[in-house]
Amino acid sequence: MERDSAERRVYSVRAVQRVCDIMDLLRSSDADVSLTQIAEVTELPKSSALRYLSTLESRRYAQRDAMTGNYRLGPALIPRPSQRLEAMRQHARPHIERLRDEFNETVNFGVLDGTHVYYVEIIESRRNVRLASSPAVRGPIHSTGLGKAIASQLPTDRVQWILSMVGMHRYTVNTITTPEEYLLELDRIRDRGYAIDDRESTDEGRCVAVPFPGETLPAALSISAPAYRFPMDQVETVAVALKKAVLVIKGEIEGMSAAR
Repeated sequence: MERDSAERRVYSVRAVQRVCDIMDLLRSSDADVSLTQIAEVTELPKSSALRYLSTLESRRYAQRDAMTGNYRLGPALIPRPSQRLEAMRQHARPHIERLRDEFNETVNFGVLDGTHVYYVEIIESRRNVRLASSPAVRGPIHSTGLGKAIASQLPTDRVQWILSMVGMHRYTVNTITTPEEYLLELDRIRDRGYAIDDRESTDEGRCVAVPFPGETLPAALSISAPAYRFPMDQVETVAVALKKAVLVIKGEIEGMSAAR
């Protein structure tokens, strides 16, 4: 009985060590890692290594590239860096309030949380009729302004993986519902520097969003309003204001980091 108990303890430690070996490899690698590499590091047959990886993938600790079959750290281990997120939120807040007052519409600051947009700050318009999301709701990347802006800064394979995981639900007749069309839309966003949700999430809503370029934490800033109050000829003006705010916020954060 004691021998069996000791063997179980040894076995369980060995299993944990192998999980740690896998996670260390994924964390330290600059590129995606193949099943063969993982099997070699853990000294496991490929079939056994695949079972470990399937379990890690089910818990979002590992992520398999649908095109190559290779692995990287999953969304659960690509955290919202708490210090960076808090710094961005604090520096963004006064600019969000200023933009809300300037345009008298709702301003949103969001980051990528796994496969969806997490709304960090929502400063609502003071008007009785306004367009605003809820902090408790995570938005899709394919139909929201924030999601499209953030996706424009991601590698194509990561975008494709997210779309394959969550799908592309049609919220309105204007919602983009195919990966091919969505990737073309991301090219247009990169060219002009901002994203538009033109009644794609809701029938009556319009939103303009600008990404934070070069951020380790994918993020974006947006202004949203009822479409009847936010005509397309105002989109460029709003986008320019958002771009300026994003640059100022980034500059403040980088200045703070350099001072430390």
